[in-house]
Amino acid sequence: MPLTTTGELITRAARLRTAVAAFNIITLEHIEAVVMGAEAAGAPVVLQVSENAVKFRNGHLQPLAHAAVSAAEQAAVPVALHLDHVQSDGLLRRAPDAGFSSVMYDAARLPYAENLAATLAAADWAHAQGLWIEAELGQIGGKAGSPPLDAHAPGARTDPAEARDFVARTGVDALAVAVGSTHAMTTRTAGLDHALLKRLSAELAVPLVLHGSSGVPDDELARAVEGGIGKVNVGTALNTALTRAVRDHLGRHPGTVDPRTYLADGRTAMAEEVARIIRVLGVSPA
Repeated sequence: MPLTTTGELITRAARLRTAVAAFNIITLEHIEAVVMGAEAAGAPVVLQVSENAVKFRNGHLQPLAHAAVSAAEQAAVPVALHLDHVQSDGLLRRAPDAGFSSVMYDAARLPYAENLAATLAAADWAHAQGLWIEAELGQIGGKAGSPPLDAHAPGARTDPAEARDFVARTGVDALAVAVGSTHAMTTRTAGLDHALLKRLSAELAVPLVLHGSSGVPDDELARAVEGGIGKVNVGTALNTALTRAVRDHLGRHPGTVDPRTYLADGRTAMAEEVARIIRVLGVSPA
């Protein structure tokens, strides 16, 4: 099936009052697992490559991106490619040629005025290239000399009035909001601020994105989608499934040296987790 776009999937999800599941990929096994899981669930999916993943691949974007595009073209469900948490303008400008239809530009570390200016410039450039662009706004820092609080730090929350101003002035297509989730959680104990999410959903006309979803329990994720989240990002949950399966295999077969045996188990475990999360979110069939 031809590569689709993130914007198309988000628009469709909004019309159906559901969300799109987006999974961060690091290896070829991640790519294959996400597509396998989406096919098992019969739902569209977004493959995400983060700036950190690009750094892990020695700064090379094209190999992983090309593998993702190839997998998408062979998939039985719609698949889009998204460049995640981009802080480097140089990396941002490599997105179109690598097959990405969307980017998440992350200037949330900057004081509000600088975040606004940087995101506006990125959005203007992205839209000129036909890219859909997501940004992030957590608790605004830079006041009285204080640094910005990371959007996923404990206690960080997105202010609805600031979010409305930010979206209006930057023209971004979606906004990742801080409502209680945290990146890289390996326990599913995060509680979301659903009252705040309701206010943000009422204030903003663009889709809302939940980052750090691996640490959020199933019922909280489903409730977040009902409350207005249109895109749900998942990364650590796949890495946890992969690592657990590999450890289990090597524990049972300590003499194993062929990586295909334990990576196959890891890929299957990730695919099962992808399908499970998609079903929890209630993603509409493709």
